[in-house]
Amino acid sequence: MIRHVLLVRFKTDATPQSLARLEAAFTEMPSKVDGLDAVEWGENNSPENKNKGYTHCILMTFADENARDNYLPHPLHSALKEIFRPLLDDIVVLDYSV
Repeated sequence: MIRHVLLVRFKTDATPQSLARLEAAFTEMPSKVDGLDAVEWGENNSPENKNKGYTHCILMTFADENARDNYLPHPLHSALKEIFRPLLDDIVVLDYSV
């Protein structure tokens, strides 16, 4: 199992409607991409104030490395990036094996 973690800082002009559209696009992906088992979307609520401006986390769970590697060039991933990139200020991506 592979966890694909996205720590995201959105542009200040990203609207709640555009973020809701992006969240819906992410959470629909497991039903459309083989080997993508789950997507979680969350907004930072830590009281520690150590998020360095990153406001959201998107956690994607893939069955294995092969599933993750097949997702990266997938046409639906490319379509998702078309929605994502205009809203994005910065991102950190980290993958790890479970």
